[in-house]
Amino acid sequence: MKRTTIHDIARELDVTFSTVARALNDHPAISVATKAAVLETAKRLNYQQNKLASSLRSGRTNVIGIIVPSLDTSFFSSVVHGIEKVMTDNGYSILLYQTGESLSQEQKGIDTFLQSRVDGIISSVSSEAEGAGFYEQICKRQVPLLFFDRAIGQLPVPSVTINDYQAGFVATEHLLQQGYRRIVHLTSDQDLTIFKERFRGYKAAMKQHGLPVPKKMTLKGRLSLEFGRASVQQLLDEKIPFDAVFAAEDYTAMGALQLLLEKGIKVPEQVGVMGFANEAFGAFVTPSLSTVDQQTVKMGEMTAQLFLKLIGEKDYYKAAQEHIVLDPILIPRASSLPK
Repeated sequence: MKRTTIHDIARELDVTFSTVARALNDHPAISVATKAAVLETAKRLNYQQNKLASSLRSGRTNVIGIIVPSLDTSFFSSVVHGIEKVMTDNGYSILLYQTGESLSQEQKGIDTFLQSRVDGIISSVSSEAEGAGFYEQICKRQVPLLFFDRAIGQLPVPSVTINDYQAGFVATEHLLQQGYRRIVHLTSDQDLTIFKERFRGYKAAMKQHGLPVPKKMTLKGRLSLEFGRASVQQLLDEKIPFDAVFAAEDYTAMGALQLLLEKGIKVPEQVGVMGFANEAFGAFVTPSLSTVDQQTVKMGEMTAQLFLKLIGEKDYYKAAQEHIVLDPILIPRASSLPK
């Protein structure tokens, strides 16, 4: 079957090629009635626009690149879902790249996006890239860039994040309010601001209640089920007394919960457990896992909305660089609520 062209639409309506082309690109010089007629005829003739040719003419591809560390956790997949919904509704397509927390993979993803001439990049940086210079190059090339969740603070780039300090504070405060006093914090050994801020919030809540934070009560490692289990085993082996665990991520909290139960330690009666991120499994384990929700879908939607707002400016980097900070939501469940 012969492919319908702009010339076919022009002949059908008895107008010029340029009139049809401008109508399809929503040119302000074309009347509303003519645009409607062109769109109706294009649909009837099953016209499919050549996106490559269109992007060469307009200088835009209507494609946005998204960089995430991983989609293994529901946090990033949920945020991406929020971004994609808004961007798709506004006529954009998405290219998605996972870095696996690798600096070289992150660089490769950005190079791929730039070669694909994306209209902008939305990124949550890897643990190796919080000070990466290649993000500076994106700004210098005037390619719109926006950070979500993990940002590089020293760059003049808009961002959407959660208040991780407040999140660490309210999680610890909740445990303190339930009567726990010797609260262990399991955090990441990665040099990321998000984990530093959660740790800072934990320390502030303990200090506010006049409680010390000995170094032996803070364990660092690669956040995972295995790290949670190993941390509790270490505390038991070293006979370090504790009555609650606050983990900077839900899988780590789940590992801690599993080992406690295997050792016959009652949760929450003897030891309370608090996670972070509100992974889907937390509501269905026994006891159900207390956690902190990061408003993931809302974060994605607000990221996309802010990006669309700023990309509409004549000069992306001369517009006011907005930094949206969402409030965390405490979700107390059975693992931290003694009867």
